[in-house]
Amino acid sequence: MRHLGTALLAASLFTGCGGAELEQSNEPLAQQQAALTTTDVDVSPECQGILQFANTASYATLDAYLPSDVVSNLVARRAISPFVSLADISSVRLVGPTRLDQLAAGARAKGYLPSSCIGILDGLAVSTDDAAAIVSLVNSIHDSELHDVLPDAWNGAANLLNLRPFTSVQAISNVAGIGDVSLRNIRNSATLSRPLEALINAANAVGYHGHGGAYMARHFDWWQEVTGNGSYNYSTPECFGLEPTSVPSGATVRPYLANAAEVRAEFLSTLNYADPYQMLPERAAGLANLDERINGRSFKGCYFGYSNDPWSAHSVAIFVDIENGFSLMTGTYWAE
Repeated sequence: MRHLGTALLAASLFTGCGGAELEQSNEPLAQQQAALTTTDVDVSPECQGILQFANTASYATLDAYLPSDVVSNLVARRAISPFVSLADISSVRLVGPTRLDQLAAGARAKGYLPSSCIGILDGLAVSTDDAAAIVSLVNSIHDSELHDVLPDAWNGAANLLNLRPFTSVQAISNVAGIGDVSLRNIRNSATLSRPLEALINAANAVGYHGHGGAYMARHFDWWQEVTGNGSYNYSTPECFGLEPTSVPSGATVRPYLANAAEVRAEFLSTLNYADPYQMLPERAAGLANLDERINGRSFKGCYFGYSNDPWSAHSVAIFVDIENGFSLMTGTYWAE
């Protein structure tokens, strides 16, 4: 847990360093940009002004918000190459969380940041749109998915589940067990697959065809899906990559994980069942987004089938990224 800064943190809290007066800025006000962060970066589009401030503000301006030795280090480093991320800035000697907060405060005071940039939390420069997405996800995510999104922060995941609902991303950041990696994983889960989710929603809306259909999901409780169905009949699951304690009773275990090609083939087969004439306008962007999320990744999961009555049957595949918890479910069914 590290609470580094918020939009509510007034720039006036930070006094000048080195005795320099604040100079009047002729630099343009920051402009609001993309609605959500769509790539795995540590600065949202709305917060890019932090990098711009670090790269372009004069020595005297920076010196009003940071100690002079820190300013000297920043200016010397940016003369070699511009800063491209918060991690890049943090690699400079004497720069840590407090200095990042001060840098963000200076950027806000000098008009580099819009109100839609909240500030820096646990190593992320977070926008208001990202914050809303994070809060919504944490308040609604299933237990099994959250633990997969936070594979190395199970205590943090348990604390989030016990303390929710949350009303702010700051409150989430302050939870014990949530830190830089955890908050970034949550942000990525909340924002990076929106085109794919739009495609899934569109396909689900047209997925029924007479006596059968298809469905998909991006966020779901995989344990409930695997173990909670099949009141009439249940075929033996084939699973892979699960911890021994998570393997459903009676399942066969194959010795290798799923790769991107397997996940894409399963998704595309299900999508084509729902959208056989490839008419959905969300298709191209959704498939491109899927490739971004799965290329080079490895997945645990299960294939299984079930029936809840004598007149229908379901075939389901579930995939979960073993490192970041990105999850995908596909299913087809028939009904008399």
